[in-house]
Parts: sequence; C-alpha cells; structure tokens
Amino acid sequence: MSTLHTVNKSPFDRPSLQTCLRLAGKGNAVLLFEDGVYGAMQGTAVADTVKEALGNVSIYVLGPDLKARGVGEDKLIDGIKVVDYKGFVDLTVENDKVNAWL
Repeated sequence: MSTLHTVNKSPFDRPSLQTCLRLAGKGNAVLLFEDGVYGAMQGTAVADTVKEALGNVSIYVLGPDLKARGVGEDKLIDGIKVVDYKGFVDLTVENDKVNAWL
C-alpha cells in the first residue's frame, strides 16, 4: 500500500521532515509544500538526509511554493521532482493514502 507523505513546515523550525523521511516506507512519495520546500534545497543542514532518503522514496516539491519563496529550481537537490497543482492532485490519486506531517 503506497502512501503520499506531505510536509508543509520548514525543517529548520520543526523536525517533521526528518521524522517523515525516517518513517516513510520504501516506495512511498513525499511532497514538500509551503515552507516545507526549504527541505529540498542543496547545501542545507538537512540536505544529506534528504539525498539519502531519495534511495527509498520519491520526493516532490510544489513549484508555485518554490516561486513564492524565491527559490529557483537550480537550488534543488538532484533527484527531487517539481510538480504543479495538477501534479499534487495526481499524487493524491496515485497513492492509497495521504499522511500529513505537522
């Protein structure tokens, strides 16, 4: 059973992203949106954890939230996929359940 995990909090304010990545099952998907998009950036304190997780889970980031925060796609960790709102909806449909990390 596949799960979409959503993270909307900055990994520098709360440990939601780190906990999510530690507990997400192999083959699950993780979507970073709102301030959660900061977890997708290269060169941060959580970048190595995110890179390591890419071996087990697919990680997506919501493009409009990147743009709203002035983060260019060139700043993202390799392997993270950018989706639009339609892509967000597609991820919810493709997975059996959604788990929001607060």
